[in-house]
Amino acid sequence: MTKRSWYALGLSSLLLAACSTNAGGVRDKYVNINLAVRGPVDLPADTKGNLQTFTPEDIFAGKKLFESNCQNCHVGGVTTPNPKVSLALAKLQGATPPRDNIQALVQYMRNPMSYDGKEEVPNCRKATYLKDDQLQNLAAFVLRAAQKAKGWGTARLESNQDLMSTPPK
Repeated sequence: MTKRSWYALGLSSLLLAACSTNAGGVRDKYVNINLAVRGPVDLPADTKGNLQTFTPEDIFAGKKLFESNCQNCHVGGVTTPNPKVSLALAKLQGATPPRDNIQALVQYMRNPMSYDGKEEVPNCRKATYLKDDQLQNLAAFVLRAAQKAKGWGTARLESNQDLMSTPPK
């Protein structure tokens, strides 16, 4: 086999591995690569330090819920009505109360409050129509994206590009 053939074979194997199904059966480049979800992940469940485990399927389900319920105002984690309050991890941690765990994010989605926690946020719809497990998956996606996705909540959007389908360059 020639050097070029070995190179082509190696490149093909690398591409196949990047796009292949992970241990959980999810085939989604954003979840697999940008969020580094290739198996179960543990995320902060509450303020007491407990962890909650989410499968790749859970994170993918959360991504789909985000796309259909939140993405209009939070493209790539940026809050378009108020860019100063994004879904970046530092912003989630700095909210009152902090929104950097599954329980706090679910509570926020059930009853959206301002960043300082003093008043209801009228332009963020309450997710009362979603079941608890759906809200937990949605919260897991947001939290994992805040932890791992390059530019999440901080990217400057110059177009209406979907940051969740195109890995950053």
